Amino acid sequence: MLNFLNKTKSILPKIRHFASTSSLRTTTENLPKENESQLTKVTEKIAPEPPIILTQNFDTYEPAQVTDSRQVWIENIDDVQERKLGIIELHPDVFAIQPRVDVIHENIEWQRKYRFVSFAHSKTRAEVRGGGRKPWPQKGTGRARHGSIRSPLFRGGGKAHGPRSPTTHFYMLPFFKRVMGLTATLSVKLAQDDLRIIKDVEIPSGDHQFIKDLIIERNWGPSVLIVDKEDIFPENICVATDKLSYVNLMPAYSLNTYSMLKHDTLVLTINAVKHIEERLLYQLHRSDSFAKNAPFKLSQV
Repeated sequence: MLNFLNKTKSILPKIRHFASTSSLRTTTENLPKENESQLTKVTEKIAPEPPIILTQNFDTYEPAQVTDSRQVWIENIDDVQERKLGIIELHPDVFAIQPRVDVIHENIEWQRKYRFVSFAHSKTRAEVRGGGRKPWPQKGTGRARHGSIRSPLFRGGGKAHGPRSPTTHFYMLPFFKRVMGLTATLSVKLAQDDLRIIKDVEIPSGDHQFIKDLIIERNWGPSVLIVDKEDIFPENICVATDKLSYVNLMPAYSLNTYSMLKHDTLVLTINAVKHIEERLLYQLHRSDSFAKNAPFKLSQV
């Protein structure tokens, strides 16, 4: 008898669910078309939106490491209050590699120097004013032989081997060191809990106070870098972040090591994560790696 009661207890919820769905189906069939909107609102309240669970397919590029893939919460950005919308899996070859601080440092120095031009300039003996004639005869005076008082040996003379402008400090870092700099920085950001994933960059208003409150509520740090796949952002987020010097927007193809380390919190959209993973995994597994390791030539630019 007890077994029969236990079976009936397990069957009753299913019967209730079937009865509720059947009654809902009969009501939908009997309702007129003008009441369909009301019914959809009711059904949305009954059945909330399911959470987003984005599992990655790593068959194309299998992880080179034994470590498992990293899982990160997907957050909302349409409200100040934080809500977890789902989970996304990140490839370990991009977001979970060994944090090579030396490679990150080389990338930072390369980015700081390739755009630096020195304008320090000193005049040679030919450019200094005066000193056109020989100061004294070659022989007979007992003095040393000189041809001009603007020689580097004289006070006020020209500078020998001095700086000449413009002098560029441009050099090209090896290709795979640049790729490793991106993967190492992304891994460091994730390990330090400074990487956040959002669904999209759509916000309800263009008020900069909304972004301020959101950053304070989420504890996103003093400076924030928001990255999306496209280079054209929605109007609201552009207007809201225009007056905030510590919040910057960047497309995924412009992501670099210097910008990621310059900002405390890195915020990526789902599309940006997929695009970055796709591009970096392709570069790490490309077949023409030998040609990419060749010395850089200015003719390639």
